[in-house]
Amino acid sequence: MATENSVEKSEVDKTNEMQNLLQEEYFKSLDEIEEGQIVSGQVVQVNDEFVFVDVGYKSEGRIPIIEFTEIPTVGETVSVVFVSKEGKSGQVVVSKQKADLKIRTEHLKEAAEKQEPIEGTFSKVIKGGFEIDLMYDLKGFCPLSKADLIRVEEPESYIGIKDFFIIDKLHTGTRLKSVLSRRAYLEKAIKVKKEEFFSKVQVDDEIEGIVKSFTSFGAFVDLGGFDGLLHINDMSWGHVTRPKDYVKKGDKIKLKVIHIDKDTQKINLSLKHFTEDPWMTFEDRYQLDDIVDGKVTKITDFGVFIELEEGIEGLAHISELSWVKRVTHPREVVSIGDSVKSKILGYDTGEKKISLGMKQVTNNPWDTIEERFKEGMRINAEVVKITNAGAFVNLEEGIDGFLHVDDISWVRKTKNIKSFCNEGDTIEVIITRVEPENRRIRLGVKQLEGNPWQTLKDSYSRGSVITGEVTSVTDFGVFVKVIAGIEGLISKFNLVGPDEDFDDSILGKFTVGDKVTAIVTDININAQKLSLSIKDYLRKSQQSEMSKYIHDDENENTFTFADLLKEKDKDQGSDK
Repeated sequence: MATENSVEKSEVDKTNEMQNLLQEEYFKSLDEIEEGQIVSGQVVQVNDEFVFVDVGYKSEGRIPIIEFTEIPTVGETVSVVFVSKEGKSGQVVVSKQKADLKIRTEHLKEAAEKQEPIEGTFSKVIKGGFEIDLMYDLKGFCPLSKADLIRVEEPESYIGIKDFFIIDKLHTGTRLKSVLSRRAYLEKAIKVKKEEFFSKVQVDDEIEGIVKSFTSFGAFVDLGGFDGLLHINDMSWGHVTRPKDYVKKGDKIKLKVIHIDKDTQKINLSLKHFTEDPWMTFEDRYQLDDIVDGKVTKITDFGVFIELEEGIEGLAHISELSWVKRVTHPREVVSIGDSVKSKILGYDTGEKKISLGMKQVTNNPWDTIEERFKEGMRINAEVVKITNAGAFVNLEEGIDGFLHVDDISWVRKTKNIKSFCNEGDTIEVIITRVEPENRRIRLGVKQLEGNPWQTLKDSYSRGSVITGEVTSVTDFGVFVKVIAGIEGLISKFNLVGPDEDFDDSILGKFTVGDKVTAIVTDININAQKLSLSIKDYLRKSQQSEMSKYIHDDENENTFTFADLLKEKDKDQGSDK
């Protein structure tokens, strides 16, 4: 019995001795931990108020749950600051919040030295910039000019944005002395992305980007902080007038790289290159003289561009728009967006050009013009245009005839067409000439009646005696009306007898309304000129008078001009 008791006592002593040794080692290790030091502990319990952490001391550390940004789970290892070996309740005092602050501060110091990015959140707009929340009561200041790569127009819109910053100047307190730059981080990040892009991406590669902004020549696409250009001509094989019709700002789109220049850092992108160029298969769908449907996409002074399909566009020249209408500008015929039919007059797939004609899809009315309008036809029609030379008269839709001022009157010179007609007037005309090859019809008004000049020529010839009434006296002669509308001119040198010399007093012997008789010396129908002479009339009268005294060949006696004068003297003497 004694022996057994002694054995049991020996084992108890050994156990106590081991426990004492362990306790001594523990206290020795615990003595090595200084207050304020960060230690690791294991979560052993979590309730609504506290998290209990075993840091290897005789009791667990109790930490208010509010010190945790995320509630830990049992068994999880957390870092805490060793505040005190024994608190009021006898437990070890540790702090998770102080550990987080200390760890964060060290992180910021290291990031500032190495110029590495740190995370922060725009929390408040203040004078000159923003207050940045760096977590655990640490604050930073980001000047307005360093908040973004672009000018900050609406500071309030940045509140709540979480991003990275570069520390320009570090202050570890809670006051706003740490100066931060988000711009520096963005520039550095963009540089890295750009270098990666140019080292990896090649022509024909497919990439994604976000539509950033528009210009008149296309859209800029954000490829990750740097831009590529989507030119208006690369949005579609077809005609593009507005980039916004094909892409929207903010859209994430897939694009193909069609040009990349590492030296100039230029990137050209395309949407249309995802599909085949329609010109490659043009002749599979179109042939010469085909009648095609299309839409007017552009109007210029010289013609109309018509889209037959996306990427296939042709030009209808202004001369090919109408058979009959005088088109001064294509807008008179079509408008942008109009659906039209046209005929393929020619094409060049290499140059990607098509020549189209709109008038060729209808019959040419000039081909049958002579069937509808014949010379000598009388028509009542509307005056549609006045010019200095005459008037255009509408004969049918698209067909105008021209009335020249010289064809208004046979006898009266028309200096101003408006003295005869105006636009909108309906007048009677006669067709005088039809020229289909020149697309021209000439009209007349004077031809509705007989030509008085022809009547005059039929009635009188050179040498005929004619009587008329003086209508005007000028310094070069006298005008005499011989029939209605026709006047003849007696030049001043033909106003006197054969043996008389002209002087200005002769003109004073003639007054308007006087009846005079003269000889016709010339009738020019084309020039509408009638020349008369009193001198020739007097000469003819003298010759007639002389003939009274001249006998025929059967009379033995002969009579001379001197005898005539003697006889006349005798007659005058007997009268006395």
